[in-house]
Amino acid sequence: MVIGMRKTLLLLPLLLSATPALAQEAPPSVQLPRELTDPAAQMQLAMKLQGIAQALMHVRVGDVGAALEGREATSAERNVTLGDVVRRKDPNFDRDVAHAVTTYGPKIQHSMQALNRALPRVMQDVAEAQRSLDRAVSNLPDPTYPQR
Repeated sequence: MVIGMRKTLLLLPLLLSATPALAQEAPPSVQLPRELTDPAAQMQLAMKLQGIAQALMHVRVGDVGAALEGREATSAERNVTLGDVVRRKDPNFDRDVAHAVTTYGPKIQHSMQALNRALPRVMQDVAEAQRSLDRAVSNLPDPTYPQR
């Protein structure tokens, strides 16, 4: 029993001393800004995406099509919008976009939550990679050291 106690008394200071793993700085706590994690802000973002998509559908592209064919656009072609071109190929386009936009909010919300959970680990990995690079660079020979 006395031998066991002596070992404990000798090993305890060693265990409590700083080791490289314990001496490393903890990565800073990183989280996404509140604007990206707030459900109301995420829904606003989804609605803005819908507005952007609708605005893009009104861009006139008839002149571009004629120019690609190497000719002048007719007056009817000048008024052709991106929405007109897309709707020719997909008559359900407007309904599909409206449905997709309704799912954007929850998808954005889920993605931001997952990113927020993963971010501390990613930052920890980045910090570890930085430490590894620092160790590798510190072991490089000094280019200014005189060679024989």
